[in-house]
Amino acid sequence: MPAVAETEIRSYIVKNFLFGVDDGNLRAEDSLLEKGVIDSTGVLEVVAFLDEQFGVTVQDDELVPANFESIQKLAAFVNRKRAVSA
Repeated sequence: MPAVAETEIRSYIVKNFLFGVDDGNLRAEDSLLEKGVIDSTGVLEVVAFLDEQFGVTVQDDELVPANFESIQKLAAFVNRKRAVSA
């Protein structure tokens, strides 16, 4: 299941923050903030996407780099949250 969440998250990031252009330079483990892909407003957009797409509610204390820094960490976060609610 992690691959599905990662693929969907990557598609969302590419469509909404990279103007639909996936040039292959964004690896799943790359920092979205350090690479300038998203900013603090973008994080809030990602939070809304996770809720809408995966039914994952993000608590304030979960808005940390360990969960939101990369596509890989976002996918792991989604999978952990979904496993807990299942």
